[in-house]
Amino acid sequence: MRRKPPPSPLPPRDGVNAARIRTPPGGPWETIRDYLVRKLTKLPAETIDAMLAEGAVVGVDGPIDAATPFTPSTFLWFHRDRHDEVRVPFELTPLYEDDVLLVVDKPHFLATTPRGGHVRETALVRLRHTRDLPELSPAHRLDRLTAGVLMFVKTAAHRAAYQNLFRDRLVHKEYEAVAPYSAELELPRTVESRIVKKRGVLTARELPGPVNARTHVELLEHHDGLGRYRLVPETGRTHQLRVHLNSLGVPILNDPLYPEVRETAPDDFGDPLQLLAKVLAFTDPVTGREHRFESGLRLRSVHIGS
Repeated sequence: MRRKPPPSPLPPRDGVNAARIRTPPGGPWETIRDYLVRKLTKLPAETIDAMLAEGAVVGVDGPIDAATPFTPSTFLWFHRDRHDEVRVPFELTPLYEDDVLLVVDKPHFLATTPRGGHVRETALVRLRHTRDLPELSPAHRLDRLTAGVLMFVKTAAHRAAYQNLFRDRLVHKEYEAVAPYSAELELPRTVESRIVKKRGVLTARELPGPVNARTHVELLEHHDGLGRYRLVPETGRTHQLRVHLNSLGVPILNDPLYPEVRETAPDDFGDPLQLLAKVLAFTDPVTGREHRFESGLRLRSVHIGS
């Protein structure tokens, strides 16, 4: 049975948790330094040597140096330097805060949590750093390209209670989207399909099989060939709203993945995906209060109506 990793001996730095790796159960390496050079291929060997000399790599028994023998199946921690990230030039706007919850309007292009090349430029890291909240964690997630209401839990003790609300589908969520208008499309309707997203593949697909994704779609208004839609998901599959509108023949405006994948530069913030997480509503599992949080952001690619 795979043992649970111990807590990190390194505190967060600028809101970023230390990276953790586990050594394999065996191998040809004489020292941990040899293993790290082979494992961390994006770091030059001289950078790894400098980290070891500074005591910046820490194991379960303390700092590792260049002579520390290789130990199988042990944990190592260190902080990654991410000076090459492109700054997302939009800010998080607070919507609500109490002793347990912090709710914000997340802008387009800002990821919820660190992943891949997005570490410091994420909502979680920004808030941990600026608010001095080392235990802060998201109750749910929004895609990097989606803007709107995003809820965080301040303390580890309350984390599960709020995350389970989303797991158990006890949160009412509403989104708005701008997409082409089609007079032939009969709305409102509930779209049902099976959506599968494979790791390492950019797009999700609709495949035959049991339904695992449901979205209620309603047209709010239309103008000059574009429509503003209300989307109420009953489930939470990856890219569900984007896939369902695309399958209806009205892909969301500025979507770089549907119907076709197109590349965008990391510093191109000119054409945000026109998808907004508009409303979160639920009964607070700790206080019993009824909450309804609504985004103050607007989809800005098109002005619809007067």
